[in-house]
Amino acid sequence: MYGNTECCCDPRLVQCSLSLIIEALEDEAHDRMFYQCLLQMAPDRKQCKIIESIRNDEMKHFKMFRIIYEEITCKQPPCKQPGQEFEEPESYCDAIETALFGELNAVEMYRRIMFGLCSQRHRDMLFEIITDEMKHSVKWNFLYNINRCTCCD
Repeated sequence: MYGNTECCCDPRLVQCSLSLIIEALEDEAHDRMFYQCLLQMAPDRKQCKIIESIRNDEMKHFKMFRIIYEEITCKQPPCKQPGQEFEEPESYCDAIETALFGELNAVEMYRRIMFGLCSQRHRDMLFEIITDEMKHSVKWNFLYNINRCTCCD
């Protein structure tokens, strides 16, 4: 099932990682659509450029997760494409807050994925994805602050 395995690779962790990768693929596709919606809400070009950079990273992550899954299983992932409809945010600030906490939750899940990856190449890819997600949370925090958003009503 897994070429170039190391002797310390736990098959249960690999299976867990594969399941989480399928979930991550769906989340990345959803986020890409959500961020496209935010681009329409952004008040200026500067904010659009920040959101575009995050959206482009999400597209890169989607490809990287597919590569990891396919290299481990020699199969394409059984991904459901998310529906075109999703809950539109009530406001730009609500959307930013949702995006910020979504990125932080993704980091938690992606760390769990990394625990079940046996090859250093796949772990390095996850490290890139995780650090991108952390960078995104900083960017969302910046947008939250420059828009003078408030939270926790």
